Amino acid sequence: MDRSPAVQEAGAWAGHPAIGRVLVDQERLQERIRELGGEISQDYAGRNPLLVGVLKGAFLFVSDLMRRIQVPCEVDFMAVASYGSATDSSGVVRILKDLDAAIAERDVLIVEDIVDSGLTLQYLLRNLGARNPRSLEVCALLTKPERRKVDLPTRYVGFEIPNEFAIGYGLDHAERFRNLPYVAALAD
Repeated sequence: MDRSPAVQEAGAWAGHPAIGRVLVDQERLQERIRELGGEISQDYAGRNPLLVGVLKGAFLFVSDLMRRIQVPCEVDFMAVASYGSATDSSGVVRILKDLDAAIAERDVLIVEDIVDSGLTLQYLLRNLGARNPRSLEVCALLTKPERRKVDLPTRYVGFEIPNEFAIGYGLDHAERFRNLPYVAALAD
């Protein structure tokens, strides 16, 4: 019986035909999130940043990241759609849920699960930037440099991954697989 960390981590998911290779295991995820929390804490010392989690994919990341930030901070969420049930971004972004709080003169940190083409993030930066925040930065758990269609400032990056459709740790395919404790590739 294979007792490699990836197989142990897969648990009940082991052997599921839609789950491909593990891209980022659970231990590496949590270690990098600790590091990002430290960097953000240092950079935002003396300030009260507002973390803007992009739903649904970033909810686990926001939760874990926020607990690693050692300065007072607040959280709000936006829900946007650009994929539907497809595996490629449509490029058309719709706001499904807007922020509850005003962000004028606030230090805002957009927390994204993944920056793929960059089109959704470009839209969010424009939209939130028009609301006059004091500062506006991005923290992305994952990026796919090969897929980038627009060059965007991403101050904090967890991992660069290959051009494969990622699932797990909040990321989904047709609303499934968000509860995997690691990031995997969707099997072909």
